[in-house]
Amino acid sequence: MRIGVLGGGQLGRMLALAGYPLGLEFVFYDHNPQACASGLGTFISGEFNDMRRLTELAQQVDVVTVEFENIPVTALEHLAQTVPVYPSPQAVSAAQDRLGEKKLFASLGIQTPDFYAVDSAESLTDASSRHGDTLIVKSRRFGYDGKGQLPLTTASEANGVWTTLGGVPLIAEQRIPFHREVSIIAVRSRSGSMGFYPLTENLHKHGMLERSQASIADPLQTLAQDYVQRVMQALDYVGVLAFEFFDCDGELVANEIAPRVHNSGHWTIEGAVTSQFENHLRAILDWPLGMTSTRADCVMYNVIGELPDPAMILNVPGAHLHYYGKAPRPGRKLGHVTLCDPSAEEIRTLESLLPERN
Repeated sequence: MRIGVLGGGQLGRMLALAGYPLGLEFVFYDHNPQACASGLGTFISGEFNDMRRLTELAQQVDVVTVEFENIPVTALEHLAQTVPVYPSPQAVSAAQDRLGEKKLFASLGIQTPDFYAVDSAESLTDASSRHGDTLIVKSRRFGYDGKGQLPLTTASEANGVWTTLGGVPLIAEQRIPFHREVSIIAVRSRSGSMGFYPLTENLHKHGMLERSQASIADPLQTLAQDYVQRVMQALDYVGVLAFEFFDCDGELVANEIAPRVHNSGHWTIEGAVTSQFENHLRAILDWPLGMTSTRADCVMYNVIGELPDPAMILNVPGAHLHYYGKAPRPGRKLGHVTLCDPSAEEIRTLESLLPERN
């Protein structure tokens, strides 16, 4: 079986590493010839609006999947005329517009922050005046890792925020106090079988994920599973889906979904019976899903901006290092490290070796 992957970044790389033991082959499609997954399979360099090159991909594979969500729906629909695409173009589209995403959650009875559609500086001023508290203003499309969003504390700031964010359609969301940020990784196969990983507690700095820790027997696990199951069933979803929430005094408030394997699930490579990457492949091929239970307590740290000495990292007992083959650059995710069944001392040692993000 040959899997086509739209995108050649680290998520595609880890999909291939999970798939090769299963006898799978991979064809990556990306506009960047130096994409870090390019050496792990056949590589096609092309833009996502190049229908001729996309047809070339479709003719070489048995199924197509995505490793990032901001792929034009027209590209996915074009591919789907020739080869199965999972998650479907409709499911990917649902996660591409933050306003539509929030409306989906609300329609399914999933709690969200108050939100407002914004299409001008005047409508942003009006939303701020009506709400009264700080709003988080986000571009409706293409934002990630904290990019494309700004706080708005008073209506007088609306013009500046509208201009800074590029004068594009926005969503203004209620800024809510929360106890922690959590996410659940779920998987659904083509035949409708589902699996759920333990809820993960996440720490972000400057909008970028820095640390994730599997939260065994979390009291909010059942509610998180219920919410993500509602979304997967509504979208007839196939593959791995991540759902991020705010924990507000024991209530889950929806933040966003990601229709793909997800950074907060990287700990599953060593820490779960079946990794999110292998289960994504099983799901899109309609193979039996693997067990999602944990092997051990795990914590995962992103390596951001610069690369520590691998020997120093691997000197920490229980450390598993994954470098992505990407050139160092400030704010860039270069790899991750997972500690399994760690002691407090081992966590402190690892944290002292990782580059600081101020």
